[in-house]
Amino acid sequence: MTSSHDDLNAELAVLRETESTLVLTRFTHADAWTLGSWLVERGRRDGLGITVDIRKGDQQVFHAALEGTTPDNDDWIERKVRTVRRFSTSSLIVGRSHAAKGVDFNDATQLPFTEYVAHGGCVPVRIAGVGMVGTLTVSGLKQEDDHALAVEALQWLQGVSAGS
Repeated sequence: MTSSHDDLNAELAVLRETESTLVLTRFTHADAWTLGSWLVERGRRDGLGITVDIRKGDQQVFHAALEGTTPDNDDWIERKVRTVRRFSTSSLIVGRSHAAKGVDFNDATQLPFTEYVAHGGCVPVRIAGVGMVGTLTVSGLKQEDDHALAVEALQWLQGVSAGS
């Protein structure tokens, strides 16, 4: 085993553990607005060129693009969302899982790159006792940073929900 293989497996363990804690007690349209608004304010505050997309089931319930983004970010969002919906885990975990096996995601799955990507930034939105009910996607930063910001936002929303 190579150290990069070990590093990927260690990273995957952390990513999976973190994702397992990202479970909400509810996820309403109002919650999506609150979550998206927090991300937009965070992006503005930190000068981040990000696009934010939140879906509940098949419905897009929040979408905002900040300065510095392009329509290409919307394309990446669509492809990340398809990946998360198909595999029921974050797009970064899907990508890292294939990398740990030493295979290219699109080659291994035979899913077209024009429709599916295993790059970080899209995370499932889950409700306790229900399962996956939607997705939260950030696009515009390095994939690891897109993922980290999406995770941070869900963790923030968990705190808000717990306090209400």
